[in-house]
Amino acid sequence: MQPAQESVPSLIDLGKQYWLPVYKPRELVLDRGKGARVWDTHEREYIDFGAGIAVNALGHQDPDLLAALTAQASKLWHSSNVFYTEPPLRLAQELVDASGFAERVFLCNSGAEANEAAIKLVRKWAATQGRPPERRVVITFRGSFHGRTLATVTATAQPKYQEGYEPLPGGFRYLDFNDASALENAFSAGDVAAVLLEPVQGEGGVVPVAPAFLRRVRELCDAHDALLVLDEIQCGMGRTGTLFAHVQDGVVPDIVTLAKALGCGFPVGAMLAGPKVAQVMQFGAHGTTFGGNPLAAAVARVALRKLGSTEILANVWRQSTRLREALQSIATESALFAEVRGRGLMLGAVLTESHKGKASEILDMAATHGLLLLQAGPDVLRFVPPLNITDEELDEGLARLRIALRAFIAR
Repeated sequence: MQPAQESVPSLIDLGKQYWLPVYKPRELVLDRGKGARVWDTHEREYIDFGAGIAVNALGHQDPDLLAALTAQASKLWHSSNVFYTEPPLRLAQELVDASGFAERVFLCNSGAEANEAAIKLVRKWAATQGRPPERRVVITFRGSFHGRTLATVTATAQPKYQEGYEPLPGGFRYLDFNDASALENAFSAGDVAAVLLEPVQGEGGVVPVAPAFLRRVRELCDAHDALLVLDEIQCGMGRTGTLFAHVQDGVVPDIVTLAKALGCGFPVGAMLAGPKVAQVMQFGAHGTTFGGNPLAAAVARVALRKLGSTEILANVWRQSTRLREALQSIATESALFAEVRGRGLMLGAVLTESHKGKASEILDMAATHGLLLLQAGPDVLRFVPPLNITDEELDEGLARLRIALRAFIAR
């Protein structure tokens, strides 16, 4: 006899009892998914406009990803980096080829680890140049989000993520995003080793880099012998309509970090190193037990190929236009949104002054009406659906959004 399925309240109670209470999930238990649709344990259907925080870029149950995972699972799950295995070697080569700038790749398990590796690489590079510790400053920008390790949360220029974790590591300087004048002044001290930024800030409110700002960052880095490090963990891998977001800004970085969509749901991260830094870290300088795991690499190889395909990228551009136009139409109808911003299928709807701080309430209402959404701070609804979302899925999700927003306003 099969054991009785646990009730949903019972499962949620387990989370409340045993998880470290650092999360506040919505009180539903997701059970399965297909494409841009998911079902909970009560068989209620939802359209997924959050994609696991921009992770499930090919939706749920993509057959090619499943085939890659199961094929590798029947061969070898893990070996560590004490030995070579084929999938991570192939993935590294394919990432270098796809990037157009990188020479070496460090594979890890998450975005935070990729950014941690990038920060260490910057410091190591500066040290090999004979720069003392006080001249190894990394500039980051207010509103950024780079991870939750101690170094990456310090790089994250948002005090709410740092409070209570002092003393924080030194060597970071915070500037206003897209402020070229402040950036120029920050270089005058002669101590800057690198600038780290997201081409589109995610957690900071879905804020794209301003036109020409990234090119100015590159120019200043070149003029002052500093590195340009781009965090494309959320905005990369096709999310903005090109495989790498920075391509749209016409710059060549020194380091790029990736994660999220690279594994389409299987944990994997990568740091790509250009020629200026590719040889800096030698044997013993850094490491990871699970990074380059054969399962993760096998899945990421397929994800990389599909996310860079003309079919997926064309769909991103087309559906981005349709989604943006729909959100702007909703803004006109409801006076809920002051602005719609972002790139590709990474869009943010900024709440009007009278609705500021209510993003979480709207997310609750959306879930009640069969739509999974994200927020980017308390004032912005974040839309990051699968990049292969169909017309039918997008239209159904937008219909549910309109119903949910009407219910929110009526309440």
